[in-house]
Amino acid sequence: QVQFVESGGGLVQPGGSLRLSCAASGSIFSIYAMAWYRQAPGKQRDLVARFTSSGLTIYAASVKGRFTISRDNAQNTVYLQMNSLKPEDTAVYYCNDYFNEREWGQGTQVTVSS
Repeated sequence: QVQFVESGGGLVQPGGSLRLSCAASGSIFSIYAMAWYRQAPGKQRDLVARFTSSGLTIYAASVKGRFTISRDNAQNTVYLQMNSLKPEDTAVYYCNDYFNEREWGQGTQVTVSS
């Protein structure tokens, strides 16, 4: 089993930055590619960024150039650096295994507002 704990969210003004963290525990050796998702109120959960199985990165068009996904394998942690935040980035952010969906964590709330 794999567990994910997301953290780092908060309230930020438009144009600001946040760095989210996703700590994975359990059978993490079975994870091929981690991903970040987000879910805004009343909307479906959408993919934001992910690693491919070969370690490349892919981003949703809406965040490309502003968000960066990275990882620290030694710490079993994946990060999402979010810059130039916009009100439409407001959502609960989650991480998960892209190729084999696991149980979802609690997520971390990001609110972009002046």
